[in-house]
Amino acid sequence: MEDVTARLGGQADSLSGSGSQDPMDRLIVALDFPSVDLAMGLVERLEGSCRWFKVGMELYYAAGNRVIGELRERGFEVFLDLKLHDIPNTVAGAVRSVTGVGASLLTVHADGGEQMMRAAAEAASVPGAPKLLAVTVLTSMDEGELHGVGVVDDPAKQVLRLARLAKQAGIDGLVCSAEEVKAVRAAMGPRAKLVVPGIRPAGMASVDDQRRVASAAEAIARGASMLVVGRPITQAAEPAQVAAGILSEIACCYR
Repeated sequence: MEDVTARLGGQADSLSGSGSQDPMDRLIVALDFPSVDLAMGLVERLEGSCRWFKVGMELYYAAGNRVIGELRERGFEVFLDLKLHDIPNTVAGAVRSVTGVGASLLTVHADGGEQMMRAAAEAASVPGAPKLLAVTVLTSMDEGELHGVGVVDDPAKQVLRLARLAKQAGIDGLVCSAEEVKAVRAAMGPRAKLVVPGIRPAGMASVDDQRRVASAAEAIARGASMLVVGRPITQAAEPAQVAAGILSEIACCYR
C-alpha cells in the first residue's frame, strides 16, 4: 500500500475535491439488495457508522422512490446509481423525474455522448436536482472487455477521453476506478467530485467480479472524493466492524 500520509500531507482536500475531512463524508455503502426490507436490515446492522448509501438498479427497480424516501427520513444521503444512457431528451426527462425525490447524486453513462450529458446537466440545473456523475469504464471491465465492444484503447485512455467529454458537457464529476483517478483528477481539476468503486479493505484478497480495485487509503491518496464499498461490507458477518475499519483507513489519510 502507498504511504498515504506522506503523499497527502496537508493537501488532502485539494486532491479529493471535498472540503470535509470527516471519513463519513467519504464512504458510500452500496445497498445492492432486491428489496427494501433487506436493504434496511443492512442499514440497521451498520449501527449508524455510515452516512451515505448507494441505491443501484437492482434496488431501485424493485422499490422505486420509496427506498430513497426511507433513507432520507432516517437522515441518510443517497447516491442514486442508475447509469442513465439513452437519447438526450429521454435522459433529460429521467433527470427531471428524479429531481426532488431526495437523491444527492445521480449517475449518467458517459458513453451516451456529449449531447446526452449536456441535456442531463441542463435538466439538473434547477433547485432540488441531484449532482450528476458520469460513469466512464465499469470497474468490471479490463482491456480485453473493451476490445470486445470495439474500443481499441486501454481503460485508462478511454476513461480520460470520457472524462474530458463529461467536463465539456458540464457534468459535476465522474465515477472511475482507483487506477485512473489520479489522471482524471489532473484532467478535471481539484473541484471535481470523483467517486471510486471497487474498494476493498486493506489485506482483503477477494475482488469478486471487479478487475480494477484498490484499498480505501490508496484511492484517497490518488485523489478520490468518495469511495463506494459493496460486498466487503454488505456480505460481512459484522458489517459495522468492516465499515469502521474502512473509515479508520480513510481517517489515517488526514493525520
